[in-house]
Amino acid sequence: MIGRRELIGAMATGAVAGLARSASGAQAANAGKGLRVAQGARWVAIGDSITDAGRAKPIGEGTNGLGTGYVLTMDALLQAWYPARRIRIFNVGTSGHTVRDLKARWQTDVTDLKPDWLSVMVGANDVWRQFDRVTQPERAVLPDEYEQIYDELLAGTAPSLKGGLVLITPFFLELRTDDPMRARMDEYGAIVKRLATKHKAVLVDSQAAFNVVLKDLPSAMINWDRVHLNHIGAAVLARAVLTAVGFEWT
Repeated sequence: MIGRRELIGAMATGAVAGLARSASGAQAANAGKGLRVAQGARWVAIGDSITDAGRAKPIGEGTNGLGTGYVLTMDALLQAWYPARRIRIFNVGTSGHTVRDLKARWQTDVTDLKPDWLSVMVGANDVWRQFDRVTQPERAVLPDEYEQIYDELLAGTAPSLKGGLVLITPFFLELRTDDPMRARMDEYGAIVKRLATKHKAVLVDSQAAFNVVLKDLPSAMINWDRVHLNHIGAAVLARAVLTAVGFEWT
């Protein structure tokens, strides 16, 4: 008959073996995971005022250059969690811009910066001008034009990116999907999702990320006009973007 000491020893040996198998399985399951942005990578973030957030001109980077929005939060988290990566972020968001405006400055603000990673977030003004400038219909960018220009820009750039392409949907901080501006913004979000599939981009569904927070916080806690973000909104968006590229939070 096996004694108590021998029994305990056998159980311990089995437990250790089980933990080893679990660890090995976890390592296998996580193989290929982790932050996809390589050491020394150049990341260009282009968009409108949500990206701009007061960044330095003509090119925003470094201390006091990235603005006060989600791009600054992304940079802070990347440098704090992955200091050895030395990831370099450029902010070229410009307040008030639509996809038309991005096309006009794409050469200097994207191509010339030779990004490894490119993130694009545009659409808020393309939609907004349909609501706050109804007497100036030429200022709005309707869905067909929005998709055509956006598609052309990505087609000419995506193949040259050594790291990857990140497309961020526009959002409107309103949970009611029948709200006219929220419904219109969702149309443009659907376009971005189609383009992400077409160009094999990393998709960040910003509306979905904010919907989770809006269940517990009123939109006034995140911004003042349901579009421009404060520090809370910037954190939500930065987390969504970084999670999409494999940021490991633990």
